[in-house]
Amino acid sequence: MTDTRTRLLDAAQRLYAERGVDGVSLREINAAAGARNAVAVQYHFKDRAGVLRAIMERHLPDVDARRHALLDAYEAAGTPDPRALAAALVRPLAAKLADLAGGGPYFLQIWAELVGRPQGPPPVAPGAPGDSLRRWRRLTEPVLAEDAARLHRRYTAVLHASIELARRARSGPHTDDRLFTSYLIDVITAILTAPVSAETRRLAAERDAARAARNGGPPD
Repeated sequence: MTDTRTRLLDAAQRLYAERGVDGVSLREINAAAGARNAVAVQYHFKDRAGVLRAIMERHLPDVDARRHALLDAYEAAGTPDPRALAAALVRPLAAKLADLAGGGPYFLQIWAELVGRPQGPPPVAPGAPGDSLRRWRRLTEPVLAEDAARLHRRYTAVLHASIELARRARSGPHTDDRLFTSYLIDVITAILTAPVSAETRRLAAERDAARAARNGGPPD
């Protein structure tokens, strides 16, 4: 990676974390990086989407490696364990809190913003950076409470974990993140395993029936 490209990425992730992805222009990234070429960002990344992709490619391989290792251990154990799955979601991201040199706390804030958008995070192909989250979703489905999967319980867990980690990143650095991380895992475990109430089941059934009526067929 060239020095200019590295400086541009460093500047971009800092500015995106501080002001939001939509609050920073490519020209501002150029200026913050001290790039002499006025179109250096476009040369290296083409556009904002390219900058975001490069930031994800900088951080997600490490997150993926950590999560796949935890999921390998989970599958080897052969016993359903919601807290182990919650840990596999949280710990690989929480490790970024200590990655000050690489801008890990900035990444966590950007990631939370992308996850919270209506379209969610960018789609990930099998084997690409971020693919471990797809595997986590698949392994988590069998441990969810009845009816929880169709109510987007896994997305709720991902979103809550991402928001809390971003909040922690903004308030840091901290000398010790172990208590925060363990308690966040407890909370995510509760999200995954909370029973669906009779009221929620009834409202979900009404929603599905209304969708079926609009679409002219039974719900999926």
